[in-house]
Amino acid sequence: MSKILIIDDEEDLVTLLKDSLESRGHIVLTAYDGENGIKKAQEQPDIIILDIMMPGVDGYEVCRKIRDLVLCPIIFLSARQSETDKLKGLSLGGDDYLIKPFSLNELLARIDAHLRREKRAIFLSSSNKRVLLYFGRMTVDLKSRQVKINDNIVSLTKREFEILELLLLHPGQVFSKEQIYEKIWGYDAEGDSSTVTEHVKNIRAKIAEFDHDTEYISTVWGIGYRFNKII
Repeated sequence: MSKILIIDDEEDLVTLLKDSLESRGHIVLTAYDGENGIKKAQEQPDIIILDIMMPGVDGYEVCRKIRDLVLCPIIFLSARQSETDKLKGLSLGGDDYLIKPFSLNELLARIDAHLRREKRAIFLSSSNKRVLLYFGRMTVDLKSRQVKINDNIVSLTKREFEILELLLLHPGQVFSKEQIYEKIWGYDAEGDSSTVTEHVKNIRAKIAEFDHDTEYISTVWGIGYRFNKII
């Protein structure tokens, strides 16, 4: 049983999704606008279904405001079909993007896939001891999933941390965008590996706020990314 938050101003759609998810044994929270969605997110759901085109506070702004408060996956729903819209949603911390109108079965399958990955991640993290890693001015706590540079906390989203963690656990190894996408989002994800570029760009920018002299992540042109071995 998982707690799922639906934020969408289409009441008929919310009712349909709520009934379908509750029939599967899930607890469903609902909000019909962005402001209430932000409040409901404080109840720490296991996954959030978030519409983009809402009056007042839109889905992009909701995601931006709650991303550092919740670690759960966020699936965007939107009638916007452009690559720019998808990349914007994913770069703000979204984990998936489904275009309206969509297949209910596909959405349910994606929800199940994200929840499975979250359970695997929780299992793996609970079996590990507290680990502190040091790279130059950077300190990474794998247990608390916290990154610091010179004692300043680098505020990373869930996916950003997972990408950084993958790279720094294999310093010097080059990962292609496709490899990173498959390892972080999973083989059954329906998105696009191009979102990795946006996430790496965000990671670099956040690190540079506190250390603009050290190149922690290098681009290997035509291949992918590498975390540098820094003493």
